[in-house]
Amino acid sequence: MTQTMPVPHGLPMDRDANPFDPPREITRLRAARPVSPLVFPDGHEGWLVTGYDAVRQLMADTRFSSRLDLGVVHVPYETPGMPVPTEPSPQIPGVFIAMDPPDHTRLRRRLTGAFTVKRMKQLEEHIVEVTERQLDAMARLAPPVDLVREFALPVPSLVICELLGVPYENRDTFQTNSAKFLVKEQTLEEKMAAYGALTTYLAELVTSKRAAPGEDILSDLARHDDLTVEELTGIAFLLLLAGHETTANMLALGTFALLEHPDQLAELRADPDLLPDAVEELLRYLTVGDVFYRYATEDIELGGETIGKGSTVVVSLLAANHDPRRFEHPDTLDVHRKARGHLSFGHGVHQCLGQQLARVEMRAGFAGLLRRFPTLELAIPANEVKLRTDMNIYGVHELPVTWTETAG
Repeated sequence: MTQTMPVPHGLPMDRDANPFDPPREITRLRAARPVSPLVFPDGHEGWLVTGYDAVRQLMADTRFSSRLDLGVVHVPYETPGMPVPTEPSPQIPGVFIAMDPPDHTRLRRRLTGAFTVKRMKQLEEHIVEVTERQLDAMARLAPPVDLVREFALPVPSLVICELLGVPYENRDTFQTNSAKFLVKEQTLEEKMAAYGALTTYLAELVTSKRAAPGEDILSDLARHDDLTVEELTGIAFLLLLAGHETTANMLALGTFALLEHPDQLAELRADPDLLPDAVEELLRYLTVGDVFYRYATEDIELGGETIGKGSTVVVSLLAANHDPRRFEHPDTLDVHRKARGHLSFGHGVHQCLGQQLARVEMRAGFAGLLRRFPTLELAIPANEVKLRTDMNIYGVHELPVTWTETAG
C-alpha cells in the first residue's frame, strides 16, 4: 500500500479543544491509512491501528500477543493499568490481561461464573440501592459538590469492594495507589512503588481469605488450591483496578458529556427508556480506556499491510469507535444510536470480563442522577474542568456541579 502521509513519531494522542473528540492527528491517520507505521520515541519502529475493522480483526487474532515479556518496548503511553517495561520483563502472576492462552484461559475461566449476565441481573436491585444511598448522601450536601468524589467514584468502589470482599474502609489505600499507578508521565520505579503498595495490601487480604473464606469472589477463588497466593493477588489487583477506575470515569465523564449536550440530555430525561442505548453510545463516544498494545508473534496480514514478526502494535479503541466506516457521524453524541458493536470493552479473548457489571452500574448511576437532580449543571465553565489527559484511563479529575432546587 502506498504511504499517503508522513510516519508519525510517537503516539499522537493530544486532545484538541473538544474534550470528547479523538485527537485530530489520529483521525487523519485513520482516514489515510488505518494500519499505519509508527516510530516510537526511542526510534523503535512499530504499527498504529486505528480503523474499526482492523482493530476488531487484530483483537480477535491471538497471534497478536498480549504478553509484556516478549519484547514490547518502553513508550510513555501504556496499556491502561499495565506497566510497559524498558525491556522484556517476567509476567506478573495472576494479571491475565497480559497473558495469552492457555495461561490466560486457565485464570479467566475461574471468574466467568462470577460475572455472567444472569448474576449481574440478580445484583441489579442491590446496585440500584447502593446508587440511591449515595445520591441521598449527595442530596444532603450544599452545592456545589465534586461529582467524582461524592458519586462517580464511591458507587463502583462500593460495589466492587462488596463483590470482591475488600473492606470499603480501606478505600483510601487502593484508590490512592490505583490513581498513582495510572499516571502516564512517571518512572517505572514510581509506578511499581504504587503497584507494590497495593499488592502488599491485597496479598495479606487473599491470604486471610484462604484461611477463613467468606461469601465473596476472592474467597471463592482462594478455595482453589491450584491458584497461588501470588496469582490470587494479581487477579485481585486487576479486578479491583478495573472494577472501580473505568466505571467511575465513565460516570463522571459521561455526566460532563451530557451536560455539554443539553439537547441529548433533554431527550434522555423525556424518555428514560433510551437509557440502555444511551449508555452504549456514551461508552462508544468517550472510550475512556483507549490505548492497548500487542506483539506480533509471526508475520501477519492486517488491513492490506504486513505486520512483521516481532513488531509492537499500538491499538486505538477510541479511533476505532469513531470510524465513519462503522458509525455514521461518529463524532456526534446521539442517545438514539444503536452503538452495540463498539469496542470499548475490547474484543476477542480479552474482552472485558466485567462489562455487564459496568453496564448495570452505569444504567443505575445515570438513571438515578438524572431523576434525582433535574436541574444539575456545571458549577464552573466547561473549559476549566480538569481532564485526565495525564492518566491511562481518560476522564475528569473533578467535576464541580450544582443544582437550583432540592433534590428529591
